[in-house]
Amino acid sequence: MGSGINFVDLILEASVLVQLVMLSLMGMSIMSWAIIFQRKKAISDALIEAKRFEQKFWSGIDLSKLYNEISSRSRVTGVEALFIAGFKEFARHKKTSFQSASIVMEGTHRSMRVALSREIEKLESSLSFLATVGSISPYIGLFGTVWGIMNAFIALGEVKQATLQMVAPGIAEALIATAMGLFAAIPAVIAYNRFSNKVEKLESNYINFMEEFANILHRQAATQIEAKANVSA
Repeated sequence: MGSGINFVDLILEASVLVQLVMLSLMGMSIMSWAIIFQRKKAISDALIEAKRFEQKFWSGIDLSKLYNEISSRSRVTGVEALFIAGFKEFARHKKTSFQSASIVMEGTHRSMRVALSREIEKLESSLSFLATVGSISPYIGLFGTVWGIMNAFIALGEVKQATLQMVAPGIAEALIATAMGLFAAIPAVIAYNRFSNKVEKLESNYINFMEEFANILHRQAATQIEAKANVSA
Protein backbone atom coordinates (compact mmCIF):
# COMPACT_ATOMS: atom_id res chain seq x y z
CA MET A 1 0.00 0.00 0.00
CA GLY A 2 1.18 3.54 -0.73
CA SER A 3 1.98 6.01 1.95
CA GLY A 4 -0.66 8.44 0.62
CA ILE A 5 -0.35 12.10 -0.18
CA ASN A 6 2.10 14.18 1.82
CA PHE A 7 0.70 17.72 1.60
CA VAL A 8 3.81 19.29 3.09
CA ASP A 9 6.02 17.73 0.41
CA LEU A 10 3.60 18.80 -2.31
CA ILE A 11 3.70 22.40 -1.08
CA LEU A 12 7.49 22.41 -0.75
CA GLU A 13 7.94 20.93 -4.23
CA ALA A 14 5.54 23.37 -5.90
CA SER A 15 6.85 26.13 -8.15
CA VAL A 16 7.87 29.45 -6.59
CA LEU A 17 4.82 31.27 -7.97
CA VAL A 18 2.41 28.63 -6.63
CA GLN A 19 4.16 28.77 -3.25
CA LEU A 20 3.75 32.56 -3.20
CA VAL A 21 0.04 32.13 -3.98
CA MET A 22 -0.32 29.63 -1.14
CA LEU A 23 1.61 31.91 1.24
CA SER A 24 -0.57 34.91 0.39
CA LEU A 25 -3.74 32.86 0.87
CA MET A 26 -2.48 31.59 4.22
CA GLY A 27 -1.73 35.16 5.29
CA MET A 28 -5.19 36.33 4.19
CA SER A 29 -6.80 33.45 6.08
CA ILE A 30 -4.89 34.26 9.30
CA MET A 31 -5.82 37.94 9.04
CA SER A 32 -9.45 37.02 8.37
CA TRP A 33 -9.67 34.84 11.46
CA ALA A 34 -8.08 37.57 13.58
CA ILE A 35 -10.67 40.06 12.31
CA ILE A 36 -13.49 37.55 12.81
CA PHE A 37 -12.66 37.07 16.50
CA GLN A 38 -12.13 40.81 17.02
CA ARG A 39 -15.38 41.83 15.29
CA LYS A 40 -17.33 39.10 17.07
CA LYS A 41 -16.27 40.51 20.44
CA ALA A 42 -16.87 44.14 19.42
CA ILE A 43 -20.36 43.52 18.04
CA SER A 44 -21.36 41.24 20.93
CA ASP A 45 -20.21 43.91 23.41
CA ALA A 46 -22.20 46.54 21.52
CA LEU A 47 -25.37 44.43 21.71
CA ILE A 48 -24.92 43.82 25.45
CA GLU A 49 -24.19 47.49 26.16
CA ALA A 50 -27.21 48.61 24.15
CA LYS A 51 -29.56 46.35 26.13
CA ARG A 52 -28.02 47.40 29.44
CA PHE A 53 -28.26 51.10 28.63
CA GLU A 54 -31.86 50.94 27.38
CA GLN A 55 -32.93 49.14 30.56
CA LYS A 56 -31.40 51.94 32.63
CA PHE A 57 -32.74 54.68 30.33
CA TRP A 58 -36.33 53.45 30.45
CA SER A 59 -36.20 52.76 34.18
CA GLY A 60 -37.19 56.37 34.83
CA ILE A 61 -33.77 57.63 35.87
CA ASP A 62 -33.20 61.39 35.68
CA LEU A 63 -31.59 62.18 32.33
CA SER A 64 -29.18 64.72 33.80
CA LYS A 65 -27.98 62.15 36.33
CA LEU A 66 -27.60 59.54 33.59
CA TYR A 67 -25.68 62.02 31.45
CA ASN A 68 -23.27 62.88 34.28
CA GLU A 69 -22.75 59.19 35.04
CA ILE A 70 -21.90 58.25 31.45
CA SER A 71 -19.91 61.36 30.54
CA SER A 72 -17.59 60.77 33.51
CA ARG A 73 -16.24 57.64 31.80
CA SER A 74 -13.10 57.79 29.70
CA ARG A 75 -14.66 55.73 26.91
CA VAL A 76 -18.23 56.02 25.66
CA THR A 77 -19.44 53.96 22.70
CA GLY A 78 -22.58 52.63 21.06
CA VAL A 79 -26.01 53.93 21.99
CA GLU A 80 -24.51 55.74 24.98
CA ALA A 81 -22.52 57.91 22.55
CA LEU A 82 -25.79 58.88 20.83
CA PHE A 83 -27.35 59.77 24.16
CA ILE A 84 -24.35 61.88 25.20
CA ALA A 85 -24.24 63.70 21.85
CA GLY A 86 -27.97 64.45 21.88
CA PHE A 87 -28.24 65.50 25.51
CA LYS A 88 -25.10 67.63 25.36
CA GLU A 89 -26.40 69.57 22.35
CA PHE A 90 -29.83 69.90 23.96
CA ALA A 91 -28.30 71.25 27.18
CA ARG A 92 -26.20 73.72 25.21
CA HIS A 93 -29.30 75.10 23.53
CA LYS A 94 -31.08 75.33 26.87
CA LYS A 95 -28.48 77.82 28.06
CA THR A 96 -29.34 80.15 25.21
CA SER A 97 -32.60 81.98 24.58
CA PHE A 98 -33.91 79.82 21.77
CA GLN A 99 -37.05 80.68 19.85
CA SER A 100 -38.70 77.35 19.16
CA ALA A 101 -38.45 73.66 19.97
CA SER A 102 -37.87 72.84 16.30
CA ILE A 103 -34.63 74.84 16.28
CA VAL A 104 -33.42 73.01 19.38
CA MET A 105 -34.29 69.61 17.95
CA GLU A 106 -32.69 70.33 14.61
CA GLY A 107 -29.29 70.77 16.26
CA THR A 108 -29.86 67.88 18.66
CA HIS A 109 -30.90 65.53 15.88
CA ARG A 110 -27.93 66.55 13.77
CA SER A 111 -25.50 65.79 16.63
CA MET A 112 -27.04 62.37 17.17
CA ARG A 113 -26.90 61.55 13.45
CA VAL A 114 -23.18 62.37 13.39
CA ALA A 115 -22.65 60.17 16.47
CA LEU A 116 -24.68 57.40 14.82
CA SER A 117 -22.54 57.55 11.69
CA ARG A 118 -19.35 57.29 13.74
CA GLU A 119 -20.59 54.34 15.79
CA ILE A 120 -21.73 52.39 12.72
CA GLU A 121 -18.40 53.12 11.05
CA LYS A 122 -16.65 51.61 14.09
CA LEU A 123 -18.84 48.51 13.98
CA GLU A 124 -18.22 48.03 10.26
CA SER A 125 -14.46 48.41 10.69
CA SER A 126 -12.53 45.69 8.78
CA LEU A 127 -15.71 44.09 7.40
CA SER A 128 -14.71 45.27 3.93
CA PHE A 129 -11.51 43.20 4.29
CA LEU A 130 -13.59 40.07 4.95
CA ALA A 131 -15.69 40.84 1.89
CA THR A 132 -12.56 41.29 -0.22
CA VAL A 133 -11.02 38.04 1.01
CA GLY A 134 -14.28 36.20 0.38
CA SER A 135 -14.51 37.46 -3.18
CA ILE A 136 -10.91 37.24 -4.43
CA SER A 137 -9.42 34.25 -2.57
CA PRO A 138 -10.99 31.59 -4.86
CA TYR A 139 -9.63 33.41 -7.92
CA ILE A 140 -6.15 33.72 -6.42
CA GLY A 141 -6.22 30.01 -5.63
CA LEU A 142 -7.50 29.22 -9.12
CA PHE A 143 -4.64 31.25 -10.61
CA GLY A 144 -2.14 29.14 -8.66
CA THR A 145 -3.89 25.98 -9.80
CA VAL A 146 -3.87 26.98 -13.47
CA TRP A 147 -0.20 27.93 -13.28
CA GLY A 148 0.72 24.65 -11.54
CA ILE A 149 -1.22 22.49 -13.99
CA MET A 150 0.31 24.37 -16.91
CA ASN A 151 3.81 23.66 -15.59
CA ALA A 152 2.89 20.00 -15.02
CA PHE A 153 1.76 19.55 -18.62
CA ILE A 154 4.78 21.42 -19.99
CA ALA A 155 7.05 19.06 -18.05
CA LEU A 156 4.96 16.14 -19.28
CA GLY A 157 5.47 17.19 -22.88
CA GLU A 158 9.23 17.00 -22.50
CA VAL A 159 9.26 13.25 -21.87
CA LYS A 160 8.75 10.54 -24.47
CA GLN A 161 6.57 8.25 -22.40
CA ALA A 162 4.02 10.01 -20.16
CA THR A 163 2.36 8.28 -17.24
CA LEU A 164 -0.22 9.35 -14.68
CA GLN A 165 2.35 8.86 -11.93
CA MET A 166 4.50 11.54 -13.51
CA VAL A 167 1.78 14.20 -13.82
CA ALA A 168 -0.25 13.45 -10.67
CA PRO A 169 2.05 15.20 -8.13
CA GLY A 170 2.15 18.39 -10.21
CA ILE A 171 -1.63 18.49 -10.57
CA ALA A 172 -2.12 17.65 -6.88
CA GLU A 173 0.16 20.46 -5.70
CA ALA A 174 -1.65 22.85 -8.04
CA LEU A 175 -5.07 21.86 -6.71
CA ILE A 176 -3.93 22.60 -3.15
CA ALA A 177 -3.91 26.29 -4.13
CA THR A 178 -7.63 26.13 -5.00
CA ALA A 179 -8.37 24.33 -1.73
CA MET A 180 -6.51 27.01 0.21
CA GLY A 181 -8.42 29.72 -1.66
CA LEU A 182 -11.71 28.16 -0.62
CA PHE A 183 -10.43 27.67 2.93
CA ALA A 184 -9.73 31.41 3.14
CA ALA A 185 -12.91 32.53 1.34
CA ILE A 186 -15.67 30.47 2.97
CA PRO A 187 -15.19 31.61 6.60
CA ALA A 188 -14.71 35.21 5.45
CA VAL A 189 -17.98 35.22 3.48
CA ILE A 190 -19.95 33.57 6.30
CA ALA A 191 -18.53 35.99 8.88
CA TYR A 192 -19.12 39.02 6.67
CA ASN A 193 -22.78 38.15 6.09
CA ARG A 194 -23.35 37.37 9.76
CA PHE A 195 -21.67 40.52 11.04
CA SER A 196 -23.35 42.72 8.43
CA ASN A 197 -26.73 41.42 9.55
CA LYS A 198 -25.93 42.14 13.21
CA VAL A 199 -24.65 45.63 12.39
CA GLU A 200 -27.88 46.36 10.49
CA LYS A 201 -29.91 45.27 13.52
CA LEU A 202 -27.79 47.44 15.80
CA GLU A 203 -28.15 50.41 13.47
CA SER A 204 -31.93 49.95 13.45
CA ASN A 205 -31.87 49.75 17.25
CA TYR A 206 -29.78 52.93 17.46
CA ILE A 207 -32.09 54.81 15.07
CA ASN A 208 -35.19 53.76 17.03
CA PHE A 209 -33.62 54.96 20.28
CA MET A 210 -32.53 58.20 18.63
CA GLU A 211 -36.08 58.95 17.48
CA GLU A 212 -37.62 58.07 20.85
CA PHE A 213 -35.03 60.13 22.70
CA ALA A 214 -35.59 63.04 20.31
CA ASN A 215 -39.32 62.92 21.07
CA ILE A 216 -38.61 63.10 24.82
CA LEU A 217 -36.29 66.08 24.37
CA HIS A 218 -38.78 67.77 22.04
CA ARG A 219 -41.48 67.55 24.68
CA GLN A 220 -39.12 68.99 27.29
CA ALA A 221 -38.13 71.84 24.99
CA ALA A 222 -41.76 72.65 24.18
CA THR A 223 -42.67 72.64 27.88
CA GLN A 224 -39.80 74.96 28.76
CA ILE A 225 -40.64 77.37 25.96
CA GLU A 226 -44.29 77.43 27.05
CA ALA A 227 -43.23 78.09 30.66
CA LYS A 228 -40.98 80.95 29.57
CA ALA A 229 -43.80 82.41 27.48
CA ASN A 230 -46.16 82.31 30.49
CA VAL A 231 -43.57 84.00 32.69
CA SER A 232 -43.02 86.74 30.11
CA ALA A 233 -46.76 87.28 29.82
